[in-house]
Amino acid sequence: MPQGATDTPHAARSAAASLAGARPVPYWLDDPGRPAALPALTGTEQCDLLVVGGGYSGLWTALIAKERDPGRDVVLIEGREVAWAASGRNGGFCAASLTHGLPNGLARWPGELRTLEELGARNLDAIEDAVARHGIDCHFERTGEIDVATAPHQLAELAALKDAAEAAGVTGLELLDRDAVRAEVDSPTFLGGLRDREGVALVNPAALAWGLKRACRGLGVRIYENTPGLALARSGEGVAVRTPYGAIGARQAALGTNVFPSLLRRVRPYTVPVYDYALVTEPLTPAQLASVGWRGRQGLGDSANQFHYFRLTADNRVLWGGYDAVYPFGGRLDADRDQRPETFLKLATHFFHCFPQLEGVRFSHAWGGAIDTCTRFAAFYGTAHQGRVAYAAGFTGLGVGATRFGADVMLDLLCGEPTERTSLEMVRRRPAPFPPEPLAWAGIGLTKWSMARADATGGRRNLWLRALDRLGLGFDS
Repeated sequence: MPQGATDTPHAARSAAASLAGARPVPYWLDDPGRPAALPALTGTEQCDLLVVGGGYSGLWTALIAKERDPGRDVVLIEGREVAWAASGRNGGFCAASLTHGLPNGLARWPGELRTLEELGARNLDAIEDAVARHGIDCHFERTGEIDVATAPHQLAELAALKDAAEAAGVTGLELLDRDAVRAEVDSPTFLGGLRDREGVALVNPAALAWGLKRACRGLGVRIYENTPGLALARSGEGVAVRTPYGAIGARQAALGTNVFPSLLRRVRPYTVPVYDYALVTEPLTPAQLASVGWRGRQGLGDSANQFHYFRLTADNRVLWGGYDAVYPFGGRLDADRDQRPETFLKLATHFFHCFPQLEGVRFSHAWGGAIDTCTRFAAFYGTAHQGRVAYAAGFTGLGVGATRFGADVMLDLLCGEPTERTSLEMVRRRPAPFPPEPLAWAGIGLTKWSMARADATGGRRNLWLRALDRLGLGFDS
């Protein structure tokens, strides 16, 4: 529970009442303008490049492939509908970071962090340019982000992070004291913050995916929805993917299947699914919004290990998510886990603790879903079938922006020529795989418990967390 939060009977009743009318669907997907699904593939087709997966990874890969070579014949298949999974139900934080934030980048790739930050900034600029060039109406706002401290030890951690970033050549971060951060967004829980003015944009994530789908089709990409890839194999000089009603032969393939089991079995041990949850309020009235401030409309996240992320939507609702990260034993995906009332009640209680001036606001939507995580939190890359297949996976909840970079990496790898991106240690090396069950379940559970303890004990990391630090392993929501 956040610093100073109380779970009184009144707080529990108030939180429960706020959830009474919440629709059990992602806010972004509950849209009458949602595009109709395209027909499934039937029969057999051939192409130059087959993209498997209709989330951000696949959509960016198909779009950039056509922009690099308009003559390339590209087909994209999606197992259900574009944006139905993580790409359409996330919080809409489009970050420049390619490393799942500065702390993770500093810990794992300190020698190339400045390069990674520069590439990430260029990648975010390229996303903004593509949104404008293709007329994608996704409410793209370059608002920046503030990491807020809600416990005294987090103030020291944010100051140390700023110093470490500057020592690595990363500038542009601004420390805010209590008065300064509350002048931006007013919560009695905020003790200070670290502001990044340029490194984060906010988007409507489903609208971004739908816009990329339209842009791909406009450039000649053939898209088949409700067409899962069932198996991948070598076929002549290329590869072939079997689908329920047919098959596709391709000279090359790019796999962007995120949390779903990879068509390459050897990749599967490197990711596990973690369920993340979010709430969205009804639109705030002008008086309610004025009570909070938030004139800069920045994205926000608190600095705990079990953290919340929160933001305003275009119609001034508050999206409030995070904190719980639920790993299912054996990594089994189950749509029933998309709804978790105990987590929604916890999130609502935390929300009103953070913003007591909003007591009485109701939540209109409550949902969850699985994201893929890996032991280093940031995406990893590779090839198979003698360079004919490329993949990217493990974005760990920060893929709205980084997936575009991952698309460039996959296309570079398929091209076979070294680039600035493929020379990066982050691209060349893979993370450690997860152990088999029950070791994965036990290890993840112990790590989550230890991180919660660290939040409650002034940030002190126990022997287990220190051992993971030395090994370069860990777990994050």
